[in-house]
Amino acid sequence: MTVQHSRNRIERIGIDESGKGDYFGPLVVAAVFVDSTTHGELKLMEVRDSKKLSDGRILEMAPDIKTICPHSIIAIGPKKYNELYTKINNLNRLLAWGHAKTLENLLERGVTCERAISDQFGDERLILNALQEKGRRIVLEQRTKAESDLAVAAASVLARAEFLIRLKRLSDDVGTTLPKGASPAVELAAKMIIKKHGREQLGLVAKLHFKTTQAVLAGST
Repeated sequence: MTVQHSRNRIERIGIDESGKGDYFGPLVVAAVFVDSTTHGELKLMEVRDSKKLSDGRILEMAPDIKTICPHSIIAIGPKKYNELYTKINNLNRLLAWGHAKTLENLLERGVTCERAISDQFGDERLILNALQEKGRRIVLEQRTKAESDLAVAAASVLARAEFLIRLKRLSDDVGTTLPKGASPAVELAAKMIIKKHGREQLGLVAKLHFKTTQAVLAGST
């Protein structure tokens, strides 16, 4: 009985997102299921919060995590993101939908788990309300600095890797390097896109509700 209880404590689904603070590129949410075996394997791989890893290491590590752990990744590209944001008009609700969807996808694939852990980003009822029938039996823990948990750290690596791959693809599409974050370099890249392709193109590569959009459009008139 103690062994079973201990096993249930180790088994969990970690959820994390990437791209929330990046003007360019998608919003990506990943969920990773970890049990006692994969917990040990992730430790040996030295998996940790993606913010503490280089882009190169993230891209190297992600395929290994995918190989050993059941996972689910949802990527909302800028065009779809802008449509959803216009409808929902609330980033936390959009994140909650993404968290709920990745969780459901894992459960639909036959993962049995009683516990999910994610970062504290708002009212946990947003996620619980977004969950369909399959996910409602799960206990959701929202924590500050959740990435210190190995399952959440693994999810952060998968989410960031997918973000980086898609950002590179968008950069190739527009023929301009799209920087990460929301810095002056990002503003400059946005102005270049408008000059080369027109304003409409911006909505295909950027999250338009950022203040960066106003600054860029004001400067391009």
